[in-house]
Amino acid sequence: MNDEERRATLDAIGAEVRACTRCRLHLGRTQAVPGEGSAATEVVFVGEGPGANEDQQGRPFVGAAGGLLTELLGAIGWRREDVFVTNVVKCRPPGNRDPEPDEIAACGTYLRRQLEALDPALLITLGRFSLQTFMPGARISSAHGTVRPVDPSSGAVDALALALYHPAAAFRQAGLRQTLFEDMTGAPDALVRAREGRAARRATPESNPQATTAMANGRAVPPDPPAEVSPDPPGQPVAVGTPSGVADDANQLRFF
Repeated sequence: MNDEERRATLDAIGAEVRACTRCRLHLGRTQAVPGEGSAATEVVFVGEGPGANEDQQGRPFVGAAGGLLTELLGAIGWRREDVFVTNVVKCRPPGNRDPEPDEIAACGTYLRRQLEALDPALLITLGRFSLQTFMPGARISSAHGTVRPVDPSSGAVDALALALYHPAAAFRQAGLRQTLFEDMTGAPDALVRAREGRAARRATPESNPQATTAMANGRAVPPDPPAEVSPDPPGQPVAVGTPSGVADDANQLRFF
């Protein structure tokens, strides 16, 4: 799948989301919010659900939390237009309440298909409901700032996930703003780790079905991954720190 085909697939999913009546959330929405961003990206941000501003505009993260997300991206030299941003649920829960399990399940197929189309190297979870989608059983208070492999059944067949607090949490608890910026500094290094792990695994696609799937999705794989790179064992968190020697490379989003 090339970038043009990915864009067409994402647009088709978006049209389905805007007409969706799978759960009760459609009854109170102004607009559904499928998500937006680059179809060529390696990085996907997944929040929890639209708020009032998002419901009015049909776009994700356009209120105060969206402004902070843009600041977080800028702090590491990334731009919002170079990533893809979406949510676990695509319609606003009434009064910004937590999404219910059946609502998350109803939207799950859309998120999975978006991830299958994008084939990201790095997922950045924003908040505890997004965290639970990709790191089941993890608690945001202990998982934030760590990186773990993503379950391929999520639609991201070969990715790492970096856990962050939801930007909105910083407006309820001021101390979390600094935590968010500190955790975000780990994103470039996490992206490099994800790229290297994918390259190593995909170097021998005949023994790795995930590699074959990803190659079919149009990602070119570097032929000679560094010999010292080895995949992180499943389920083991990787400490994320400030990028150092790889920062200049990682801060430029390069697309497979």
